[in-house]
Amino acid sequence: MTAAAPFSADRGDGTYRNPVLAADWSDPDLVRVGDDYYLTASSFGRVPGLPLLHSRDLVNWTLIGHALDRLEPAAAYAVPRHDCGVWAPSIRHHDGRFWIFWGDPDHGIFQVNAADPRGPWTRPHLLKAGQGLIDPCPLWDAETGDAYLVHAWARSRSGIKNRLTGHRMRTDATGLLDEGSTLIDGDRIPGWFTLEGPKLYRHNGWFWIFAPAGGVTTGWQGAFRSRGFFGPYEERVVLAQGDTDINGPHQGGWVRTPAGEDWFVHFQEQGAYGRLVHLQPMRWDEEGWPVMGADGAPVRVHRKPALPPQPPTAPATDDDFPGGRFGPQWQWTANPATGWAPAHSGDGLRLTCVRTPDAHDLRLLPNILTQRLPARPATAEVELRLESTEPGAKAGLAVLGDAFGWIGLERAADGTVRLVHRFAEAVAEAERDAAHSQLAPDGRARLRITVGAGARCRFTADTGAGWTPYGQVFAATPWRWVGALLGLFATAPAEAGSPGAALFTHFRIAPASAD
Repeated sequence: MTAAAPFSADRGDGTYRNPVLAADWSDPDLVRVGDDYYLTASSFGRVPGLPLLHSRDLVNWTLIGHALDRLEPAAAYAVPRHDCGVWAPSIRHHDGRFWIFWGDPDHGIFQVNAADPRGPWTRPHLLKAGQGLIDPCPLWDAETGDAYLVHAWARSRSGIKNRLTGHRMRTDATGLLDEGSTLIDGDRIPGWFTLEGPKLYRHNGWFWIFAPAGGVTTGWQGAFRSRGFFGPYEERVVLAQGDTDINGPHQGGWVRTPAGEDWFVHFQEQGAYGRLVHLQPMRWDEEGWPVMGADGAPVRVHRKPALPPQPPTAPATDDDFPGGRFGPQWQWTANPATGWAPAHSGDGLRLTCVRTPDAHDLRLLPNILTQRLPARPATAEVELRLESTEPGAKAGLAVLGDAFGWIGLERAADGTVRLVHRFAEAVAEAERDAAHSQLAPDGRARLRITVGAGARCRFTADTGAGWTPYGQVFAATPWRWVGALLGLFATAPAEAGSPGAALFTHFRIAPASAD
């Protein structure tokens, strides 16, 4: 479970290259506590949720765990809901505890808290029930002792958008003290639309709301300020694409280092790769407004923050599954059931071939163990042994999105094990063959997916005679808000008696050429 240093953004010469997190760490927010920086991100319908990343230099990050063991209400997430769940969390530190707030567009605003970011975390507390409540952010005002909350709206659930609502909040974050007031109505600002993702701060005598607008792919970052929490607010665009190749640089968080440097993290939407995290320098102009990037345009390469040097690292991808346990880089596609990945005395991930009537469509399966698709050319490889003797049992390595493709092993009716490669287009309701099946004599195979430019994926396998390509190039696709995922799965027909298992070993992701 080691970090993949080759994917670090650290250039080794005192500079870094954006993105600092080259995968779908969507809607990032961060906080500094002492010399440590902690970042969380949207996890939507995957479990565990609310990832926690740690850094000491804002460039080199490691994944240290998750704040949410299961999605609630639990029954609603027993099946995949890929674009629902945890949207745009905020992380803060107050009164000796870490706090994370998030909106579930179908259920309301939740919070969890912990003394240690590695846990344990409290169970989710529903702070404000309702549909369409998203992107919450709290503020504990050190000057007055008051607490506040701001949030945005999802029109798909509420009929409201382009509006930020504010509340007074109990200081223990267990409830709100009023019905809420509109702080900023984007419809009243010429040219502004899809105002969302607010982050709330107090600085230099002002209440500040950093909030993006203009849409996920082509939007900009706004800043709003007021002498009072309830307004009125004045606005300014503080970061936009300009003449750069970094589209839609917006939605994230501001942090100040012990030396007084200011930095801003945000995402860039990149299709199948999802939302990649960038780090921008930030300063304040003579009128007291933030200036992000290079005079309001995002930087691609920049000097690192003036912080103690750290070894190049990136969130872990590789896994040997010691004792059958998987690392924190893996997430299920829904709340897991007991027995999907039982521990055992050896190494390797033993996935139960879960009985299901939906084996024809991976998008419907809750028992896929996933991790983020790298946004740089890479090769994902794993070894597989199909232990199940049940005809129709199958297991494999997948690229999962609105469309999906996978390569793996299937037990045939005659008892042999076949290497199969299948796919489904976004509009298809079932998978079909992408290549002719081949005999896997020992019931084993090494499987490989090579991800090239444009998220074009090539599938290869080795059943003992060397690496052989299968099928055509497959273009990975995202869901509406979520980037494509790599996944491991095992299924069996719904009527199977003892479904058996599949054993995955030596999962690796390594850099590849950009062909």
